[in-house]
Amino acid sequence: MMAPEPRGTLTLGPLLFNWAAEARRDFYFRIADEAPVDDVCLGEVVCPKRAPFSDPLLPELAERLERAGKRVIVSTLALPTLPRELSALRELAGGCDFLIEANDVAALALLSGHPHAVGPFVNVYNEDTLRFLARRGARRVVVPAELSANALAALAPAAAAEGIEIEVQVFGRMPLAISARCYHARVHGLHKDGCQYVCGDDPDGLAVRTLDGQGFLAVNGVQTLSHGVANLAAEIPEMRRTGICCFRLSPHTVDMVTVARLVRDILDGREDAETAAGRIAGLVSFAPCVNGFYHGGPGAASVRQEQAAP
Repeated sequence: MMAPEPRGTLTLGPLLFNWAAEARRDFYFRIADEAPVDDVCLGEVVCPKRAPFSDPLLPELAERLERAGKRVIVSTLALPTLPRELSALRELAGGCDFLIEANDVAALALLSGHPHAVGPFVNVYNEDTLRFLARRGARRVVVPAELSANALAALAPAAAAEGIEIEVQVFGRMPLAISARCYHARVHGLHKDGCQYVCGDDPDGLAVRTLDGQGFLAVNGVQTLSHGVANLAAEIPEMRRTGICCFRLSPHTVDMVTVARLVRDILDGREDAETAAGRIAGLVSFAPCVNGFYHGGPGAASVRQEQAAP
């Protein structure tokens, strides 16, 4: 008799955008009460200037999520630069009660020898890197969004051999780069040190368009994101067949509880993946849904499953 397929793990990644404290609290309370996710990442990843507004909420949010049966993961900054940021990172690595997701090499160094996760801001493109991270304590690796199906199929056996999980982002604008400069401040004629937190005016990122008006990228403070919203719901069954069982949703202002329920239904075999992908796309109004990277093409492309079939 064949063993049942693993249930699959659904993760809500860290909130990348600058939301008001009340909106943030309400969002995570609803996630705790209604969303069928297993893991929830908390913590400021993009801009350390936002941390004083979001960090005071973390104990309350973590307690509410744990009480609802969710596992809390704390995500670190993707680009710590100042001494105080590195000091805070050392303090977190030395005394956190939650699993930590490292998003840069400084965090990786501090967490070496202890169980941890590796976030998508650390480039993991091959089997040797996976093995290296596993030997240093990594238990889960969130791979970069630009990896294709062929690349994921090559990484999955290596991860299984090392006893670590691969996690793939299946929803949300894709993180592409982090800079020391603040694009949002520059657009508004401001300096980074006096940015007035204008990134809060764009809760899903600020669209960047070409001279002829085509959607190109999105910016979020110091972060560059894809213009299109990744929607790999239809590709989940294929990924599961290669051995990938962890899937990530990146928070947006759309109905994330419905997104989570649809992906959960795919994982549990209650919903056709193509149908669910279409319903998810219908929730997104601020940008097109894309899946080109997965199919080995431009990330901004949208490839239907019948087009991708050999």
